[in-house]
Amino acid sequence: MDRPTTLRPIRHVRLPGHGPEDVIADPRGRILTGVADGRILRLDGLADPGAPPRVETLADTGGRPLGLELLPGGDLLVCDAERGLLRADLTAGTVRVLADEVAGERLRFASNVVAGPDGSLFVTVSSRRHPLHHWIADIVEDTRTGRLLRLAPGSTAFEVVLEGLRFANGLALSADGTFLVLAETSACRLTRYWLTGPRAGESGPFAENLPGMPDNLWRSGPDGPMWVALAGPRVPALDVLHRAAPAARRAAARAAVHAPFRPTGTAAVLAVDDDGRVVHHLASRRSAFRMVTSVCTTAGHLVLGSLWEPGVAVCAPPIGG
Repeated sequence: MDRPTTLRPIRHVRLPGHGPEDVIADPRGRILTGVADGRILRLDGLADPGAPPRVETLADTGGRPLGLELLPGGDLLVCDAERGLLRADLTAGTVRVLADEVAGERLRFASNVVAGPDGSLFVTVSSRRHPLHHWIADIVEDTRTGRLLRLAPGSTAFEVVLEGLRFANGLALSADGTFLVLAETSACRLTRYWLTGPRAGESGPFAENLPGMPDNLWRSGPDGPMWVALAGPRVPALDVLHRAAPAARRAAARAAVHAPFRPTGTAAVLAVDDDGRVVHHLASRRSAFRMVTSVCTTAGHLVLGSLWEPGVAVCAPPIGG
């Protein structure tokens, strides 16, 4: 992979809430995000450095919102790590549960959601062993208990379509709607799941050996690339540990939960096309904004979200678009 170009910050915007894990842009360029206390916020005017952005609270999930997906009618799908898959009416401010269990098992650590062309909703589950507040344990142990779920139109019961995923995370739909791309954070790769055609229901590599751990995915439309947030750089010692015996990995995971954690100073994002080719790789090695868990575009700028930070970062777009 080519050397990255510089990720150029313009401003950091502090929010009235912590940990805007996912950021997405609505059709008017406003940013939607969920914070740790359960609120869904809308940010307007982020690209104007001369004025503070306007921040509105639109809804409260009563849990911990992670991945978001805006529906054409204006409602918002929310993966809540505590409550399951939710649908929020952003006008009325109401929230209802669409599904919160899988085959009798409580759905926890729902990570991201995307709506398929036929109305099906696809949801990633990062871990069946560790909850969100112990996410590092799953990364270290490499439990491979991640899942991809499908909720058929009109159904309240999830179907498991993929299992054994290595911390399943972000989701994005291909431009033509024929496949999904999902992030496997622990494996530093993107995986393709075919929705239609002769390979429907099959999965395979989409982009491997990424320079960091992919988190949320986002695309602005069928003509744009998929943006990939890299929550942290590759850790060679972790790659070695993942090849160790399960008992060693479990012991390391227990230690990791109790050890102090601070993200590295590397902030990085990728953009990939529908053939899995990297078209942009932007990075800052000494970033004041850490653990980039999401990225989207608005008004010609990049907006970064983070599970760690108390706000979002606005960055310059890549040179040449």
